[in-house]
Amino acid sequence: MIREIMISLYLFFHFILFNFFKLFPIKNKIVFLVSFKDNNLFTYRELINKKFTGEIVFLCSKNMYSVIKKSVNVPVFVIESGKIRDEIMASYHMATAKTILVDNYYGFLAVMKFKKGVECIQIWHAAGALKNFGFLDHSVHKRSKRAKKRFTRVYRNFHKVVVNSRAFARIFELAFNIREDQFLFFGYPRTDFFFDKKLHARMKRNFLKRYPQFKDKKIILYAPTYRPEPKKNRLPLNIPLLYEHLHDEYVLFIRMHPSVELSEHKWQEFADFVIDFSRKATINELLVVSDLLITDYSSIPFEYTLLKKPMIFYPYDLEEYQENPGIWDKYENIVPGPLAYNTEDIIWIIKNQVFDRKKYAEFHRTWNEYSDGHSSEKLVDYILKRHDY
Repeated sequence: MIREIMISLYLFFHFILFNFFKLFPIKNKIVFLVSFKDNNLFTYRELINKKFTGEIVFLCSKNMYSVIKKSVNVPVFVIESGKIRDEIMASYHMATAKTILVDNYYGFLAVMKFKKGVECIQIWHAAGALKNFGFLDHSVHKRSKRAKKRFTRVYRNFHKVVVNSRAFARIFELAFNIREDQFLFFGYPRTDFFFDKKLHARMKRNFLKRYPQFKDKKIILYAPTYRPEPKKNRLPLNIPLLYEHLHDEYVLFIRMHPSVELSEHKWQEFADFVIDFSRKATINELLVVSDLLITDYSSIPFEYTLLKKPMIFYPYDLEEYQENPGIWDKYENIVPGPLAYNTEDIIWIIKNQVFDRKKYAEFHRTWNEYSDGHSSEKLVDYILKRHDY
């Protein structure tokens, strides 16, 4: 109840500000609402490359503020942080922009009714989805009527939604109540990275210069998704068993969610085999240098398949995860496999190399239908046309 009151006060604050600033004229301005960096930075760089001369402004969540501030040469403000000046500037820029790019759910969109000619474009932060989101999320049905109305008003402000496949578009139709004519079939800007083979080779060379001890090893990357309950964010692998069977040929890199900390001392005696790279390298860097991905309900496989490397799907807590937050279809119907449910399964799959390349190719065709290395360009060309360039 207290949470809903605080949300209502925050939204009322933005409602007053936004409606005041709507008295100002629309400018040749693009605003980025940022919770995740890659799609936004790829789009920003393409705008600069295409010599967009209008105004560009970034409104960032707290965890993205410093990253974006270092990466762009335009105004950057932090939102949903309690900084009054930044919140005022956020409402001003939202009310006076011609194009707004968003990458997530932002509550204050619920109280913003944009002027005619303004377009809010949703560029979702993942290239695909296993877990439920939007109205597909089981927890939404437990929320108050007020909260559900708020969600609806936010989703109504997504005038256009960028997607990389018809398969993902169908999920958005259900998650956000989106119509078919609202989709922009451009692919996601961040996927352009996966087509740059020269960059990959350079990244791999630089990585091995920093870590020459891995030069003659095959790299397994374990990258699980985040669990809603903090205590569930553990390392569900038998490290001694993996070491016993794989250490001669492989090393294991761990990439946990940014908000999860692991206790490395637990595997100190296997330090030459298992390394926590959660803070030591970017996810793109790890995807490029790795030879094999192990994951669960993460969206990473939708991009990793662009690299045409094998994957193992490890849904060790599938029944529990199906309850919260839920999966939009049977897990085995979505992923191309193989599936492992314990460490022994993982070892057997790696030893026997039971990877079905045809299934990976089909998975790639389904989910990356419009990703071709030019997604940033297609989106920016669309935006520039709106701005009469």
